[in-house]
Amino acid sequence: MCGIAGVLNLKNPGSISLDLIKRMIAALYHRGPDESGIYLDDRIGLGHARLSIIDLSGGSQPIHNEDETLWIVYNGEVFNYPELRDDLLKKGHLFYTSTDTEVILHLYEEEGTSCLDHLNGQFALAIWDVREKELFLARDRIGIRPLYYTVQDNLILFASEIKSIFTAEQVPREIDPTAMDQIFTFWTTLPGRTIFKGINELPPGHFLKISHNQSIVTKYWDIPFYPSEEQLNWTSDEISITIQELLKDAVRIRLRADVPVGCYLSGGLDSSGITALVVKNFNNEVSTFGIRFEEGAFDEGEHQELMVSLLNANHRAITATNEKIGSSFPRVIWHCEKPILRTAPVPLFLLSQLVHQNGLKVVITGEGADEVFAGYNIFRETKVRRFWAKRPESRLRPLLIGKLYPYIFDNPRSKRMLKTFFAQGLTMADNPFFSHLIRWNNTSKIKTFFSSDLRAAIDPDCSYEELKQILPELYGKWDYLCKAQYLEMVTFLSNYLLSSQGDRVAMAHSLEIRLPYLDYRIIDFMGRVPSKLKIMGLNEKHILKKSFCGILPKDIIKRPKHPYRAPIKQSLLNEKTSEYVKDMFSDASLKDAGLFDIPRVRMLVKKLQSVDSPGEVDNMALVGILSTQLVVEQFIKNFREMAANETHRSKSMTIYNRKRLQS
Repeated sequence: MCGIAGVLNLKNPGSISLDLIKRMIAALYHRGPDESGIYLDDRIGLGHARLSIIDLSGGSQPIHNEDETLWIVYNGEVFNYPELRDDLLKKGHLFYTSTDTEVILHLYEEEGTSCLDHLNGQFALAIWDVREKELFLARDRIGIRPLYYTVQDNLILFASEIKSIFTAEQVPREIDPTAMDQIFTFWTTLPGRTIFKGINELPPGHFLKISHNQSIVTKYWDIPFYPSEEQLNWTSDEISITIQELLKDAVRIRLRADVPVGCYLSGGLDSSGITALVVKNFNNEVSTFGIRFEEGAFDEGEHQELMVSLLNANHRAITATNEKIGSSFPRVIWHCEKPILRTAPVPLFLLSQLVHQNGLKVVITGEGADEVFAGYNIFRETKVRRFWAKRPESRLRPLLIGKLYPYIFDNPRSKRMLKTFFAQGLTMADNPFFSHLIRWNNTSKIKTFFSSDLRAAIDPDCSYEELKQILPELYGKWDYLCKAQYLEMVTFLSNYLLSSQGDRVAMAHSLEIRLPYLDYRIIDFMGRVPSKLKIMGLNEKHILKKSFCGILPKDIIKRPKHPYRAPIKQSLLNEKTSEYVKDMFSDASLKDAGLFDIPRVRMLVKKLQSVDSPGEVDNMALVGILSTQLVVEQFIKNFREMAANETHRSKSMTIYNRKRLQS
């Protein structure tokens, strides 16, 4: 995995600052510490920071085609590149490296933007056509790899991370109020938007082509779901057999690397299934890595140890103590580059550090299974609430909520509160956001902490209208589960799970994650599976569980889902971390940022310090306010100092100018 950056002169030919490209690449050192390369001509500068995984000695970027009329910088992996390379060789293309990067370039030369339809992988790329003076930027289907861009002073600047763009002094750094509204509603910004005004993220499944002073963003792929008449009329056994084959192949091609590949192993169904496929089919000596917690409510150690024993895995685990989570939180925000509402990314940041310390550059993970196979409680809740909505006066139907949360229904007071919570919006079953509205409304309660100035700058209808514009044309024909899965994937998955809990905390320690469950072939196939087979009764992930029968022990398959979480109050309000938290929550810091109501924040902290088990909204408010204050501190107020302390030079650098001079 790598980092890419570039600057395009939109108007007249002119010099591109070599120093700027160097600064942009230096800011991405953690993504690619092995080497770097730059291409320059009178219209564009392309930069690359490399983490070498394929063709270790000969894969330096930028890479060019035979006559040097096309140049590429690329961050990612295309897992089916050997097959694509064979086809291109038959068509007469010549290669000077063994990389997947060069395969993409020749495929683009052969098919133009349609090349993206053939790529099975995770990537962000930039291709410069010297003859046509065209820049092509593209991102993978589901958004595993990031790509940001902005337009300033007739320049387009792009990079794998926003901090790289901010090294250009002419780029302003300012919080976007609409983005704040979205993060404190959906947990993240909607596709295309970032927390910073004027900084755009290329949405998943899109490409951007800039030529003749025109730029057009085009969607080439969307998350596929199908109306009932187009769904599979197969038995669950037939579907499970196909999923077994698809998963095995998705794992097989994701093991392609010239370096060792490890596995994350939590003890849950998803990571256990993937690790078992690796061990039983491809590598019985694979190294595995897991997280333990000092807080028992968060720890899955018992099940992790069961899988380690069963697979005889070479396993290492790190204990994410409250102190480590709290002290590492500011570093995580520097890499996430956005406010977050949970501390869950921090243990994964610590885990990637452990993997890096053990000499690995690549791990396979289990992310994406809940979204693709319908594993989250929000999907089961939606099924129950739609059934309940047909007879809202029923006394029996709401009792089904107790099947989802039996430990809460044991308490009469909690039972009443839970019933009231899920009764919200029962008359709005036809609303396109029915599945998520009560959760989004609950998260939105945190916005009571916004300052009056911030509230005044927000159009309360803008975010929902923006989300409506994203919905595909056939969305209205889908059933309840397809709609809920789409909303979860287009909001939570791409811009939170794969970003703040995925790429950003892994690449902070030069670690590439690979995600078999998000192979587009699996996503497309499961989009054709009827919802009644995805959630059988109230049994979530029915197909995936059935697919792992005979591969995993029953204790893992049948165990209740254990949502991945991390301690919040215990980590952020303790003696070890209190100093920086106090500083961020001081009246002076809050006033300087101007985003939160000072008396309300003061009351929140006082309340949290006096209770042992805060409610969900108070916990999210604590994390959200603190992370926002850190974003302001790190990226608005003190960015130059932060960047100066963080940037490093790669071990070697190659620079190509128009005459291909090297230095």
